Amino acid sequence: GPCTECSCSSGKETDKGTNNTKKKENGDRSFIPKIFFGTRTHKQISQITRELKRTAYSSVPMTILSSRDYTCIHPVVSSSGSNRNEMCVELLEGKHGKSCLYYHGVHKLSEHHALQSAHRMYQAWDIEDLVSLGKKLRACAYFAARELMVGADIVFCPYNYLLDPQIRESMEINLKGQVVILDEAHNIEDCARESVSYSVTESQLRAAREELDFMVNNNIRQKDHEPLRAVCYSLT
Repeated sequence: GPCTECSCSSGKETDKGTNNTKKKENGDRSFIPKIFFGTRTHKQISQITRELKRTAYSSVPMTILSSRDYTCIHPVVSSSGSNRNEMCVELLEGKHGKSCLYYHGVHKLSEHHALQSAHRMYQAWDIEDLVSLGKKLRACAYFAARELMVGADIVFCPYNYLLDPQIRESMEINLKGQVVILDEAHNIEDCARESVSYSVTESQLRAAREELDFMVNNNIRQKDHEPLRAVCYSLT
């Protein structure tokens, strides 16, 4: 028969009760995964969101992660060439005594979408829709899209947002336990290769070699710099 008189019996019962409580507590907080939908280009995201709008799932909370090239509405930063990221960071850090008015209005965009969802007026949207609304509300579409990711059930983004570890970290994307869909997955190989590759010019290599020569000749961490110098010499 079951052991009822020794102390291990009560211990087992206590453990059992505790386990049930934990299961119940965990059961009350059911985890709902997000769907991360990766595409090759931003244009394909536009096509997919257009199709989503035609389905019964058009009202599902969503967001589109995109670069500042597509979403920045600051008149000076958006009209600049290739240094939009740097200019944006400088404004956020308050360098030169200037800040970004549009960044401080991010909550207007996220609240707008929350209100639409509450009144069941929410519909699938595209990057252009978000940017247009951002200009109207004077709110940053880039950071609003990131903020909307918290409550989104489906997140659209280019492949590299999911494959490149640096972008994942900067965008605070955690794929553990989530659903990942990759459109036209035969392109993944090239994208993965690009994510872990780096291009340098011959002039950059020569400049690096000269600096490493200086380090080695002046006995500055020779053990570290000599192998790097050897790589530069072999490549040039």
